[in-house]
Amino acid sequence: MTTTDNFTLFDFDEFSAWLFSHNVSRVIKLVQNHHTYIPGYAHFKGDNHITLLKGMERSHLERGFAEIAQNLTTFNDGKIALCRSLDKIPAGIKGANQYGICIENVGSFDLGQDVMTPVHKTLIVNLNALLCKKFNLVPNTDTIVYHHWYDLTSGERTTDKSRTKTCPGTSFFGGNTIADCQANFIPLVKGAMDNFAGTATSAVESPGVKHGVVNVATLNVRAATNTNVPILKVLHQGTPVAIYESDNGWYRIDAGQQWVKSDFVDLS
Repeated sequence: MTTTDNFTLFDFDEFSAWLFSHNVSRVIKLVQNHHTYIPGYAHFKGDNHITLLKGMERSHLERGFAEIAQNLTTFNDGKIALCRSLDKIPAGIKGANQYGICIENVGSFDLGQDVMTPVHKTLIVNLNALLCKKFNLVPNTDTIVYHHWYDLTSGERTTDKSRTKTCPGTSFFGGNTIADCQANFIPLVKGAMDNFAGTATSAVESPGVKHGVVNVATLNVRAATNTNVPILKVLHQGTPVAIYESDNGWYRIDAGQQWVKSDFVDLS
């Protein structure tokens, strides 16, 4: 695991260990799958992960994003990059960002373009399975989604008249349609989840858990109901959170001990 210019590069086992030791305060309900298109396989030289990530970041900043759009990036050598905090809403799919984690898979996976390497295939399947395991998601086409299924203007799931991208590619695991995903990708993810059968997951919400949305530009998360204790992390406006407990003007937003001031969360 190495960190350079705000990007952390992992091999799969390192990322798995990091993920299951890392508390995510944001409510996660789905995993987005994309391909980068550019850069593609020809741009990857085996050791220029950070260079490619910085190039994507520049492109996203030029388009008006505050930072790189995706939470995670996969490479065809089996590496995973953490790009945007998992506690930050991605800018991946209009209509599917608030509760999503965005994965960009380096490559151009339209027909006739890059042929996905076996290592990359295994990584993408295992990463989707790992995230489903972590966030207690049942793999299906509501929890694992492709950019192609969403209208670029309205953000709604596709209709015959929708304006969409081909992303994650017309040859991504046999195609980019919902039927392709159901037939070719979801079964692989379900099978891979068995590999993580003994791994601890995020706590399953009890029926009494409430939900809210951060209503201030930045909200400090602390380890206790006291503004004098260190800040664990910062959440941004619009971030959905689960509320496990209320205590004298504070909400506990994690199964462990992560607290925020209740004034800055609107119940939903």
